[in-house]
Amino acid sequence: MEFHHLPVLLTECMDGLRVVPGGKYLDCTLGGGGHTLEILRRGGRVTGIDRDADAIDAATGRIAAFLRENARDAADFRAIRGNFHDAAELVGGERFDGILADLGVSSFQLDCRERGFSYHEDAPLDMRMDASRGKTAADIVNAASEDELTHIFRDYGEENWARQIARVVVDRRPIETTLQLVAAIDAAIPKKVRAKDGSHPARRVFQALRIAVNDELEPLRASLEMLAGLLKPGGRLCVIAFHSLEDRIVKNAFRTLADPCTCPKNIPVCVCGKKPVVRLITRKPITAGEAELEMNPRARSATLRIVEKLP
Repeated sequence: MEFHHLPVLLTECMDGLRVVPGGKYLDCTLGGGGHTLEILRRGGRVTGIDRDADAIDAATGRIAAFLRENARDAADFRAIRGNFHDAAELVGGERFDGILADLGVSSFQLDCRERGFSYHEDAPLDMRMDASRGKTAADIVNAASEDELTHIFRDYGEENWARQIARVVVDRRPIETTLQLVAAIDAAIPKKVRAKDGSHPARRVFQALRIAVNDELEPLRASLEMLAGLLKPGGRLCVIAFHSLEDRIVKNAFRTLADPCTCPKNIPVCVCGKKPVVRLITRKPITAGEAELEMNPRARSATLRIVEKLP
């Protein structure tokens, strides 16, 4: 499948990683391969992980063509199918000069109508990042109770109208397609209280279901600690989040890695023995500038945080 891919915060990520020729980098979410291609252009070598077989096929084709055209060694890139939460096992204990994790759904998946991530086109209500396994969004929507759906929409989507939407969804079941779900959401939210920022009324519910389908949040904190452990001393971990739930987990995980001491504040000397693993490079998240937003509106909600592995 051909697709148009614009990697978000590309320059900021490359600057954050401090890519050097011959350096080894891990792209935890290969997606369309945009970040990986830029690392390769700067002389780095990349291991890319993705659980979406279609995305891997599309990205590796683009990357293989780039390596051939630039007389680069094919060994400068390798792709591994899997979940980055299992990165330590997938890479066999290898250590890296930099690691990038671009969380959330990729442009490849959004633009692939039949995957069911988009609320703009009608398609089966799927939303699985690995289309070969697990429950679909339709499975959840049609089997969960009203209370369970309310929990998903409120906790994973921060949707203020979660209860009302869940009630309409239950009343209208079975719901099998994206636009059937959009219609239910549209019927549940009064038009006079719609978001004033122009965002689609279905955005939060679709986000919530995607998170639930792919179990995106629960393993994230432990995964960030694991990824920091895969860095060489001085190596950097860059993480792009796309909503406040993800960003909050990243921020708190990085703060804990930078200051893990659990001693009471009134004790003058640390006695818990927990030492910092990283130092914070960004105390506030980096966001897209106006020029990027004009070219790629999907970057609007992207936030980048960076830490550096201590010796």
